[in-house]
Amino acid sequence: MLRLLFLLLDALRSAFSSRADLALENLALRQQLAAFSAGGRRPRITHGDRWLWIALRRWWSRWSDVLVFVKPETVIRWHRAGFRLYWSWRSHRGRRRPGRPPIDHEVRALIRKMAKDNPTWGAPRIHGELGRLGFDVSEKTVSRYLPRRPVSPDVLRRWLTFLRNHRDAIAAMDFFVVPTATFRLLYVWFAVGHGRRRILHFDVTGNPTAAWVVQQLREAFHFDAAPRHLIFDRDSIFSAHVVSTIKSFGIDPTRTAWGCPWQNGVAERWIGSVRRELLDHVVVLGERHLRRLLIEYIAYHHDDRTHLGLGKATPARRSVAHRPDDEARVIALPRVGGLHHRYDWRAAA
Repeated sequence: MLRLLFLLLDALRSAFSSRADLALENLALRQQLAAFSAGGRRPRITHGDRWLWIALRRWWSRWSDVLVFVKPETVIRWHRAGFRLYWSWRSHRGRRRPGRPPIDHEVRALIRKMAKDNPTWGAPRIHGELGRLGFDVSEKTVSRYLPRRPVSPDVLRRWLTFLRNHRDAIAAMDFFVVPTATFRLLYVWFAVGHGRRRILHFDVTGNPTAAWVVQQLREAFHFDAAPRHLIFDRDSIFSAHVVSTIKSFGIDPTRTAWGCPWQNGVAERWIGSVRRELLDHVVVLGERHLRRLLIEYIAYHHDDRTHLGLGKATPARRSVAHRPDDEARVIALPRVGGLHHRYDWRAAA
């Protein structure tokens, strides 16, 4: 009964449909029948079939009603791929290769000549001089073809000396996020000194606020332990209240630029070390668990872990262990639950 009803409805629809609509429907059904005939149970789809259905989707509103051999999403994907091919062809037509056309060899040679003749000139100055000569190039293009000048060893030496003389007066603070086993997010605040890479203070919370950060600053920089400068990013939690508190300690607050985490490199490097050496190997259960793990890791970080920035020494200035006798052997002392080890000499029994 239902089958008969559907046949009657289809006949009524066909009676009221236009001849063009019926012709398109017959074309679509015949094309799909041909695809099934060529491929068996899995239709064989050619490029012509794809272009036909792209055209049907573009010009016929009922294209999805008669579509059987693929999903409508597949035809839409074909259409988008054809769109990309069309505009790729339009972009590359008349060009030997894609992208922006290269500048003339004469201009490149002139850029290098100006840079050689004028060592103090940068890209803006050379770009202006080229504009006075009638060359239409961008400043970025000029900077791309400038020869790289090696940094003077004296400049590097002076900069390193400056950092060594001031790093004991610099500290940094930052946050990082740790997910727990129950998908809760915990926030770790810490302050690190630049001089010996020591973690001055840290704490864990699930709901960080500006008032909570102020309390951590009071615990980290009490009495005369405050540094001269404190570096931190532009996180909204470091509000005006936090900045005023920092200034009340006699500390000069220094914010990094937007999107420039490398300007707080010491803090960012410690976050990376914690993730690689601890958090990537454990599943945190909660605040107490994370706090205990960080206490163990910071003790290892201070007393046992060597640092390239400290000449491969430790923040706590770990002394060199000397071999007590010829029969002594090296033993491994586990740290952070066995994730890391410290090695020392043990005299023979």
